[in-house]
Amino acid sequence: MDDAKRLWTWWQQLLDQVTVVLTLGGRVRLMQWITGLVFCPEEHTITQSLIGMGLESRWRVLESFAEYGSWDREALERRTMRMIEQVHPARWGKYRPVAVDDTKAHRTSKHVWGTCTFHEASARSPNRATTVRAHNWVILGDLLPGQPWSFLPTAGRLYFRKSQLPPGEVFRTKNQLALEMLREVDEESPVPILVAADGAFAKETVVRPCLNPPPHRRRMELVTRLRKDARLYVPQLPPKNPTGRPTKWGKRLPAPQHHEQWTVPWQSGRAFLYGRMRRFQYKQLLCRWHVSGPTQLVHAYVFQVEGYRGPWYVVATARDLSPAQAATTFAARYRQETDGFRDLKQRLGMEECRAWTKQPILRTVQAQLIAITALRLTRFHLDEQWGTEGWWQAPEWNRRKKHPSLLDLRRLFWRYRERFSHFLRKLEELRKPPQSRPACSEPLARAA
Repeated sequence: MDDAKRLWTWWQQLLDQVTVVLTLGGRVRLMQWITGLVFCPEEHTITQSLIGMGLESRWRVLESFAEYGSWDREALERRTMRMIEQVHPARWGKYRPVAVDDTKAHRTSKHVWGTCTFHEASARSPNRATTVRAHNWVILGDLLPGQPWSFLPTAGRLYFRKSQLPPGEVFRTKNQLALEMLREVDEESPVPILVAADGAFAKETVVRPCLNPPPHRRRMELVTRLRKDARLYVPQLPPKNPTGRPTKWGKRLPAPQHHEQWTVPWQSGRAFLYGRMRRFQYKQLLCRWHVSGPTQLVHAYVFQVEGYRGPWYVVATARDLSPAQAATTFAARYRQETDGFRDLKQRLGMEECRAWTKQPILRTVQAQLIAITALRLTRFHLDEQWGTEGWWQAPEWNRRKKHPSLLDLRRLFWRYRERFSHFLRKLEELRKPPQSRPACSEPLARAA
C-alpha cells in the first residue's frame, strides 16, 4: 500500500468515527468540508476549500449543506470525545485532563449573526482598537500529557452579551456554557475528569456544581488559578454554638498574597513546565476555599518557579495530585492557547470565516474543531507507525526544531492532494442505503 493510500485510510477511519451520526450524504459532505479546511492555505471559505482539492463543481451542494443540511451538534461533539478516547486516550494519573477557556474571533461587520462588541483593555498594539466586534467562543478540549502537552478541542459554545442577544436566542453566561460542556465530556469519559480552567471560570457557579454533583453523576476535580486575595479558612469546622447561629467557616487564614504568614515550610520540586524541566519551590496548605464551599477541602499552592519573577497561586480540589502534578496541569492550560486558539485562527481560518447567517457560522467552527483534532491524532499515528524521521524532518533553517507543527502536517497532506481529491470523488459514487440514517455501528465504505 502506498503512502497516500495509507494516509487516506487512516484519515477516513478517523472522520468515520465522528460523522457516523449523520446521513450518508451528510457524512460525505462533512468529510469533504473538513478535508478541504486542511488543504486550504488561505481564505477558508467553502469555495476556497473545494478549490484546494480540485472539487470546485461541488461548491453549491456543500454551501447548501452548510445552511440547510441535517446536523446534530451535540452528537458530533460526543463522537469527537469518543474518537479521542478510542484512538489516543488522555490520562493524567487516574483522571482525564480537559481544559476550558474562551477566545474571541474578530468580525468586521455588525451585520454578521451573533457578533457582539467587547472591550479589550490589554490590546497588544497601539493601533488596535480597544472595542472590537467579535464572536466569543467558549472552547473545551482534552489535554494529552507529554513533552510538550497537546490540546485537542472537542466542543464549543458561542457566547452572546445579554444586551446584544440575537432574536430567538436564550442568554447563558460563560460559566453556564462551560459547565454544560464539562458535564457532556464527563458522561462520555470512562474515568473521572480533571478540569484545568482559567481563573475566570473559578467561580461558585462552576466549582460547586463540579464538586457537588447531582445524583448519579461523578465529581469533577479542578486545578485553576487562585486569586491573590482569596478567602481561605482552616480545615476544621468550629463547634456549633448551641445558643446562637451555627458557624459555617473556621478561622480565616492569610490570603495567598500574604503566604509568608502561612505556617508551612517551603519545599522543592521539579516538573516539565512551559517547554522544559524547571525547578520550583512551593508552599502547600490544606484548607477550605470560599468558592468551593465550607464542606470541601482543597490544596492551596504558592509556586516560585525557575525563570518567573512572580509567584503562581494555584488551587487543586484533587487532593491526590502531587505538587508537581498540580503545577504541570496548571501550566498545561497554555497549550489551549497555542495548540488550540492560535492554530485555529492562523491555520484553519477561525478569524477568516466568511459566513453571515446562524447555521453556517456555528457549523464552520465545529468543522474546524474536528479538523484540528483529527490532524493532531494523525500526527500521533504517523509518529507510531512511520516514526518521526519517516515522514518529517527538521527544516534546514531550524535544525533545533524538535516536533512537527500543524503546518508540517498540512504540507504532508498537500503532497497527496490529487490522490485525496480522487478518493473524495469516489465517496460520492456510493449508493445510498434504503434507510435514511445509517446505524452508528455501520462504517462508511472505504473509498480507497
